[in-house]
Amino acid sequence: MSSVTLKKLEPLTPEFLESIGFHWHTDKDESPYIADEVVVVSEEEAEIYYEAVNELYDMFVEAGDYIIENNLFHEIGIPFNLVDAVKKSWENDVHWHIYGRFDLAGGVGGAPIKLLEFNADTPTALFETAIVQWAMLKANGLDEAAQFNNVYEAIRDNFNRLIVLDGDLADFEQYYEGWKILFSAIRGNIEDENTTKLLQKMADDAGFHTAFAYVDEVEFSDEDGIFYKDEQYEYWFKLIPWEMIAIEESDLARILTNIMENQKAIILNPAYTLMFQSKAIMKILWDLYPNHPLLLETSFEPIGKKQVQKPFLGREGGSVKILDANGNVLTSAQDDYGDQPTIYQEFVELPKDSNGRNYQAGVFFAYEGCGLGFRRGGEILDNMSKFVSHIIE
Repeated sequence: MSSVTLKKLEPLTPEFLESIGFHWHTDKDESPYIADEVVVVSEEEAEIYYEAVNELYDMFVEAGDYIIENNLFHEIGIPFNLVDAVKKSWENDVHWHIYGRFDLAGGVGGAPIKLLEFNADTPTALFETAIVQWAMLKANGLDEAAQFNNVYEAIRDNFNRLIVLDGDLADFEQYYEGWKILFSAIRGNIEDENTTKLLQKMADDAGFHTAFAYVDEVEFSDEDGIFYKDEQYEYWFKLIPWEMIAIEESDLARILTNIMENQKAIILNPAYTLMFQSKAIMKILWDLYPNHPLLLETSFEPIGKKQVQKPFLGREGGSVKILDANGNVLTSAQDDYGDQPTIYQEFVELPKDSNGRNYQAGVFFAYEGCGLGFRRGGEILDNMSKFVSHIIE
């Protein structure tokens, strides 16, 4: 079993964390959410994480093409009222994927990297990875550059690519004509709000005109586009899951599809990221790339070995079950998504520290792999898992 090497550091104080906009630093049980240790990673391990997610992203694009060509939207759980939005956003490069986060087993202590899932639509832990873990090293007098972490710069550059696409980033000002991005989160969730405002700051740094509004303040028109305070916005970034819009706000799903059809605005992250977000794409990947070293065997039926049962569009570990080879439940999480269809994915041990705690790597992707962070917890990582920074030594 691979082991995780830790280095003890002085923790960042709640006061400091709040001063940089990070208010969700304490869990419901009053324990700190940010660990006062860092995972020691080698240069070689960091490079392997980087190369793995770059390869995986290319595979996801192939799988996306396959899903669209074979009309497999229903099979992977895409709500019917978003199929047109998925297709429209996939067809045109201007619907640029700003960022996502791959969750991986292995990568440290000699364990091979295995894909667990891809949080492609509204990935969390962005603030932690881009800002907090960098501050952790700096506050402890360590070299803050000793990380695989250029998340901030990579996402900023990806905002530039909304205009230059695959062209030269230096051409942004030449082609930018003042188009505006409106950033929105749901009112009352400080984590979502400040994560969205961090993304807004990245877009500001890229040279965009931006604004922030709670989603209940935004006006949507099929014919005219997206407005806030009578100002029209060419781009709308929403930290709201596409499937939540489809299921809970079906009128909005229809209007957004029409806005895209009428080319009145571009929605970020694009609707096609829902294909990547669905755990069912892991079954498509296994069909397309059987026995690929980065993949785990995945099926819509039990696979006759120790396995993990996951809902197609679950989040934060909800409704995940670990089953033995006969399908008996060994461990299960809170049943938040019990009405969804599920996949069965081969079980893989996560790297552990000397106290037996599990570590899952999260690697952000923005045009390329751009940053590593870890979550630590039990066999199923849920919303009580801890964030653990890393240092390259």
